[in-house]
Amino acid sequence: MANKTGPDGTGETGRGRQPEATIRDDELERRRRDLEASLATRRTDRLEGKDEAKAATGYGQALKLSSEFIAGVVVGVGLGWIIDRLAGIAPWGLIVGLLLGFGAGILNVLRSAGLTSEFGQGGKPREPKE
Repeated sequence: MANKTGPDGTGETGRGRQPEATIRDDELERRRRDLEASLATRRTDRLEGKDEAKAATGYGQALKLSSEFIAGVVVGVGLGWIIDRLAGIAPWGLIVGLLLGFGAGILNVLRSAGLTSEFGQGGKPREPKE
């Protein structure tokens, strides 16, 4: 028959006895409350209701405005090119499409930046974004 004592002579197999935890639950709770209070003082703007997720950074705002402009120009040129191919009036469709796309891109940028009213607001521009 096999001996019931394990490798360390305790009769238990596995990792053996683990040391007792030195930090008690009330100590952990106290440390958690201290950390929570420290974070609350550092993030006062979140407690005041400001939403950081909606705040756009400078690079994000620049990327958004440039993509609005480029999208307007590309759509205008694409539609002008299609009109050229279908109607056979090259290069006039492309030229008119480019000019209309440029105007639409500028209008999209102004609307996105809040410097002109949105469509259907009756001429009331919203506050510009900072």
